Amino acid sequence: MNFGRGRSVVLNVGGTRYSFSREVLKDFPLRRVSRLHGCLSEQDVLEVCDDYDQERNEFFFDRHSEAFGFILLYVRHGHLRFAPHMCELSFYNEMIYWGLECSHLDYCCQRRLDDRMSDTYTFYSGDEPPAGDGGEDTRPPAEPPPAAEGRKWLERMRRTFEEPTSSVAAQILATVSILFVIVSMVVLCASTLPEWRAAENRSVEEQSRIIEAICIGWFTAECIVRFIISKNKCEFVKRPLNIIDLLAITPYYISVLMTVFTGENSQLQRAGVTLRVLRMMRIFWVIKLARHFIGLQTLGLTLKRCYREMVMLLVFICVAMAIFSALSQLLENGLDLGTKNKDFSSIPAACWWVIISMTTVGYGDMCPITVPGRILGGICVGLKPLASTESPALIFGTPTKLASDSPAAVPYSGKNKVPDLQKLFQKADGLPVHLKRGVPDQLLYRTTMALTIGGTIYCLVALYMASQPKSKK
Repeated sequence: MNFGRGRSVVLNVGGTRYSFSREVLKDFPLRRVSRLHGCLSEQDVLEVCDDYDQERNEFFFDRHSEAFGFILLYVRHGHLRFAPHMCELSFYNEMIYWGLECSHLDYCCQRRLDDRMSDTYTFYSGDEPPAGDGGEDTRPPAEPPPAAEGRKWLERMRRTFEEPTSSVAAQILATVSILFVIVSMVVLCASTLPEWRAAENRSVEEQSRIIEAICIGWFTAECIVRFIISKNKCEFVKRPLNIIDLLAITPYYISVLMTVFTGENSQLQRAGVTLRVLRMMRIFWVIKLARHFIGLQTLGLTLKRCYREMVMLLVFICVAMAIFSALSQLLENGLDLGTKNKDFSSIPAACWWVIISMTTVGYGDMCPITVPGRILGGICVGLKPLASTESPALIFGTPTKLASDSPAAVPYSGKNKVPDLQKLFQKADGLPVHLKRGVPDQLLYRTTMALTIGGTIYCLVALYMASQPKSKK
């Protein structure tokens, strides 16, 4: 169809106007918007949108503007979440209108939508008795079917165990679970004290084992109940927090079985190290607190979102450690036979010094004694901003800045203040904008290349200087 003389196309969604190039219309990620490209007449256009202004080349959609703004954030960043202060079902209707499905939502929002749809289905599942001729109900009130009651009971149980703030019972259950975690961690720490392991305190050790068994029994019962009431058993097993629960509970039963089968013979001594390792894996219990604290869940989601940058940071540290450890071992122990530094006897031993220097911890247990080695140590310490605090702050701050700088539904206040959606589809190195990693990748890539080139040049110069014959005095 004729989109007008200009090259721009305007979408008006609930009073908020967005402008972009008409070339973008064909490959627009939202199915309803991309359908406009195949319209041949104004009647075809009106089947897609609610109104069309041919003079301004403007398409009007009588839909929720704030919800559309969050959908555009998904187009740009690849994450779709519910709009705040908006019903989940209403937002889901907006998603269906624009051509999205439930699978496009993030996992946490999918759970919210499933719970809300389950509640709605349970509420409307009862049969309404028809009215009589006089407008009154002539039949006795119908009882709810057993299946609906069972679904409602399971939903309540699921909310009680999965959402600590959903009810008073859920808060009590979460508090009891937290107390069991705290008690188990206190017993674990106290069991390593020499006073508790003394021969005269065997009764205290036995009491600690009883407390440990009670805590394990609570955690096991909680995990089994949550598995039974879960909607999708396979999805339940794949969740990270449930895997952590399994890792925290299983070692106890393995250690009990090993103790039963080995008995008091010599096999128990060989299994002693394994038992101590298994019992120390109880430290995973503290991660169970993430189920009840939003802050720990946020930290986990942040690490998951920034894993590419974290891998880049680790690669940078490993490359720097390999270069500086090889150079320091060469300068301190491999060049001058008269001044051998025993602390740098090998490259693995020098790796410890590099890590301590790059993080500016500086234990002082080993240090270079030659002038080139000290210069190398100064360069290594100079890389502290990239290995300790500034890089993680930059990495974790980038997703927050992207979210805060994302274009949302801004009210239209003039012709020159229309958000330009063409920026959402700009390409960078063949990747969409929401897949582009900007500052961290560039910084780490350039620093790694500079370290590699500089370290190679430094190594060649050092080898050249070492190969020169020394003048005899």
